[in-house]
Amino acid sequence: MNPCIQAPTNSASPHLLHILYALQQQYRHISAESINQVAASLDLPVSQVAAVVEFYAFFSREPCGRYHLLLSNCTSCGYLAGDTNLLLALSQRMGVNPGKTRADGLVSLGETSCIGLCDQGAALLVNSVPLVARDLDRVEQMAQLITTETPLAHWPDEWFCIQNRIPKPGLLLQHRWDAGAGLRAALLCGVTETLARIQQSGLRGRGGAGFNTGTKWQSCLAAPGAAHYVICNADEGEPGTFKDRVLLQHHADTMVEGMTLCAFVIGAEKGFVYLRGEYRYLLPHLQAVLAQRRQSGLLGACILGQREFNFDIELVVGAGAYICGEESALIESLEGKPGIPRVRPPFPVTQGYLGQPTVVNNVETFIAAAHIACRGSAWFAAVGTAASTGSKILSISGDCQSPGIYEYPFGVCVQQVLDDCGADQVQAVQVGGPSGTLLGKDAFNRALGFEDLSTGGSFLIFGQQRDLLTVNRNFARFFAHESCGFCTPCRVGTQLLKNGLDKIIEGNATPADVDEITRLGLLVNHRSHCGLGQTAANHLLQGLAHFPAAVTQRLTQADFTPQFDLDAALEAARQITQRDDADAHLDN
Repeated sequence: MNPCIQAPTNSASPHLLHILYALQQQYRHISAESINQVAASLDLPVSQVAAVVEFYAFFSREPCGRYHLLLSNCTSCGYLAGDTNLLLALSQRMGVNPGKTRADGLVSLGETSCIGLCDQGAALLVNSVPLVARDLDRVEQMAQLITTETPLAHWPDEWFCIQNRIPKPGLLLQHRWDAGAGLRAALLCGVTETLARIQQSGLRGRGGAGFNTGTKWQSCLAAPGAAHYVICNADEGEPGTFKDRVLLQHHADTMVEGMTLCAFVIGAEKGFVYLRGEYRYLLPHLQAVLAQRRQSGLLGACILGQREFNFDIELVVGAGAYICGEESALIESLEGKPGIPRVRPPFPVTQGYLGQPTVVNNVETFIAAAHIACRGSAWFAAVGTAASTGSKILSISGDCQSPGIYEYPFGVCVQQVLDDCGADQVQAVQVGGPSGTLLGKDAFNRALGFEDLSTGGSFLIFGQQRDLLTVNRNFARFFAHESCGFCTPCRVGTQLLKNGLDKIIEGNATPADVDEITRLGLLVNHRSHCGLGQTAANHLLQGLAHFPAAVTQRLTQADFTPQFDLDAALEAARQITQRDDADAHLDN
C-alpha cells in the first residue's frame, strides 16, 4: 500500500456519520433498506437518518462508481490547470458525464468544494483519498489506471504525497512542543490561575469572529449543567484555507493539550474533534496521537495521576458540508442530525452539545491556549497589537511564487505578506475566503487584526491576468451549493445571485441587472439565518464596489433580456402532452 494512503480504521466510534460512511464505502451508495436498518439499530427515526443521508454531499442514494472521483472546483486547487479543464478532459477520456456513474459501474465523476489542497494545485478525491492531479498528463495516466482497474494501492506514490510548505513559522510554529508541559503548569497553578492566564493573554478565537477565548471559557465554567463539553472545530471549509491540514499533521499533540486544558478549566470529561470529511485521511494519525497521550497519562482517566482529572476525546468525521464549520451546525451534526444552524441565543457555552454547556474553539485557538498555559500570558501578549495579541497563521495560495503556511504577528500589513510569498503584479487579494474581504491595490496597506482586517486565515491572491468576474461566479456557485436550505434568503438568494452572475458573463445583462444583484446581495446578507448567508454576498458586493469595470465591460445589452427562455423550458411539457401546435408556444 502507498505510504501516503492509510485505510480507514474500524476503531472509530459507532457515530451515525461513521456508520453511514462505512455503508457508502461498502455498497457505493446508501439504500432505503440500509437507512431502515441503521435507524432500527440506533433507535432513531427513519426520517432522521434519511435526512442526514440527503444533507451531506459525500453520501449518495444512487450507486457511485468503483472509482469515485470528485474534482475540487476551488479557485486554487480546482480542476482548471492553466487553460486545461481537467474535469472535461477526464469526462471525455472516461466516457462519463460529470455528476453521473458510467453504465458499467466502473467510474463516477463529479465536483466538490475546496478540499484543502490549495497550495498543491489541481486536486481531487478518489474514493475519499486526496490526489494531486497537477496537469493533463497525470489525468491521462489516472484514466488508464482506472481503465485497467488498477487498485489505488498500486497507483504512483507521489500522486498522494502532500507536501506541507511552511515558509514562515512564527510565534506558535517555531517552538518545539513538550507534551504535557501545559498541563503540568496548569496543575501547579490551579484552575483560577490557568483561566486568568488565558484571559490576560488577550487570546481571541482564530476562526475569524475573534470572540475572547478566556471569556468563553469563563462563561462555560459558570453555566449550570449535568456535564460540560469541549469541541475542536476542525471543519475548515472556507475555499483557500488549508492551515488546519498542516496543523493537524504536525501540531495535533499541542491541539489536544489545548483541549485538555480547556476541560481542566471548565470541568469537562468528554471532548470531540470534528474533522472535515475531506481530511478523513488524517484520521489514523489523529487516533495515534490520542493513543500515545493516553499511554503517557495525558488523556483518559486520572490524567497525570490526578484522581479528579478525567477527560477523553472522540474523533467524529464529517461528510462534506461547509455549513458545519458554523459551531451550532457542527453540534447538530455531532448529535446525529443534519447540520442546520440553531437559532441563537442560547449560545453553546450555556446550551451546546446535548443541551449542556460547551466550548467550541478551532484548531489554532487550542494550540495557542496550550502555549499560553506553558509560557505565560505576557509571552503571548508581547506579540501583535493591543487589541489583537499574538500571531495569525495564514493559508496563502493563488498567484504567488511560494504558496503555503505563513505565521505573522498581528499588525502585519497585506503588502508585507504579498512581498514575502513572491506575489507580483497583484490585482486583488481575497482575505478570509469568499465570505471575507476583497481588497484592491489601494488597500494593501491595511493591517491584519481584529481592529482592522479580521481573517480566519485565508489569502487568495489574484494576479492581473485573472478575470475577477469569473472568480466571483465561482464563489457564488460555492455558496449556492453549500447553503443548508433552512432559510429562504440564503436558499433562494444565493441561487439567484449565481444566476445573475451567469447572465452577466454570458453577455445578456444590463445595468438594471447589476442594480438588482446589488439589492439582492444586501437582502441575502441582512436577512439570512446564519453566518453563511450573512456573508455569502460579501465577495460580490465588494467586487462591484472596488472593481466595477470587471462588470461594466460585460454589459452589452441596452434592453432587458430574460434570464432564461421560458418557452424553451416548456419543451418537456410539450413532449409529455405530445403537442407542438401554436397554442403550445408562448411566442404565438
